[in-house]
Amino acid sequence: MSKPKLVEKKYLIPFIVVTSLFALWGFANDITNPMVAAFRTIMEISNAKAALIQFAFYGGYATMAIPAALFVRKFSYKKAIIVGLALYATGALLFYPAARFEEFNFFLASLYILTFGLAFLETTANPYILSMGDEKTSTRRLNLAQSFNPMGSLLGMFVASNVILSALDSEKRNAAGELIFDTLSAAEKVAIRTHDLAIIRNPYVALGLVVLIMIVVFVVTKMPRISSANPHSSVGASFNRLFKNKIYRSGVLAQVFYVGVQIMCWTFIIHYAENLGVPKAVAQRYNMVAMVMFVSFRFVSTYLMKFLNSRKLLLIFAVGGMITIAGTIFIQGMAGLYCLMATSAFMSLMFPTIYGISLEGIGEDATLGAAGLVMAIVGGALMPPLQGAIIDLGMVAGMPAVNFSFILPFICFVAIAWFASYTLKVYKRKA
Repeated sequence: MSKPKLVEKKYLIPFIVVTSLFALWGFANDITNPMVAAFRTIMEISNAKAALIQFAFYGGYATMAIPAALFVRKFSYKKAIIVGLALYATGALLFYPAARFEEFNFFLASLYILTFGLAFLETTANPYILSMGDEKTSTRRLNLAQSFNPMGSLLGMFVASNVILSALDSEKRNAAGELIFDTLSAAEKVAIRTHDLAIIRNPYVALGLVVLIMIVVFVVTKMPRISSANPHSSVGASFNRLFKNKIYRSGVLAQVFYVGVQIMCWTFIIHYAENLGVPKAVAQRYNMVAMVMFVSFRFVSTYLMKFLNSRKLLLIFAVGGMITIAGTIFIQGMAGLYCLMATSAFMSLMFPTIYGISLEGIGEDATLGAAGLVMAIVGGALMPPLQGAIIDLGMVAGMPAVNFSFILPFICFVAIAWFASYTLKVYKRKA
């Protein structure tokens, strides 16, 4: 008996087109992260107010994930993707009037609408990829599609660093390393603010135009009509079945922990490197190397799933993450930084694998289930502030607080390892 194909020929074109979406939302995520610091300087606002950028970004996911799932149930994956792309383009293009009016709240609203679109795309594209073929290869297929997400992230990081941040007049410093912007008159600041907001605006407007092209691509491409659910089935019954499903419930929690560990490791690698005397610009390069490792091992793990059960591989990678994070905590030197970078390799398979395991075998409840797993992205907003509070302590238990703070990612990996071990036992019992 031949093994089922990863992607059947009849699904190849739709698979390629839908997979392109993973890079699109990866780009949006990582071009936006550095904007917190940029807006703080340009708009002369507090760190707390500037952080509302992330609140708006994650808030869009939390707000729109379930409505997106209900839309898919009533209509189709293709229509939901087109709506998601339309919202994405609208939010990106709204950066043009936001920059013209120079109003921070306008930028927040633009990002909020943009992530309405991302919530539609993630709630739709993930289960759509899972459904394009045999269920036995579904998790591996999603890992392959998700491999293109960090490629978009890398491009977003590159554009943020080399197209936006490097061109901002407000970031120029004098010989003493102080911001020149802080010493200027009000009139001079107004001119720089107008210039810098235009610099931020342009990549988002260009992105909006690219997304409009993608809408045309989806309109003209024949997509498989795969039903996500019985449109006449009860939504309440679906929620009830999902709530009673222990593997799904555990998967949502595991996803919260995973997204938390990802954002913590990628956010605070710069703090860790700075504590070793590495300048921010150089530290960002270490972060990009970590992302390259993440991308590379996503493909490696997808290949390994040909030979190892996805649950077992998730368990191995979770234990690997625990080991590298332990090195990050206890090794005070460059070796500790290298351990932190290596952690990205072990994170590589986690999001799509947790996603695939959690939705396996839940049938018509998959779309609402996907919404819960997309809402778990809020873990990226909940945990980093806790780690930042630990870092602010300076020293903890006789070691630099930045080292000790990685106890939080360690705990997250323990939770993921438990989920992998539990689902592996259930799988063996059923087998």
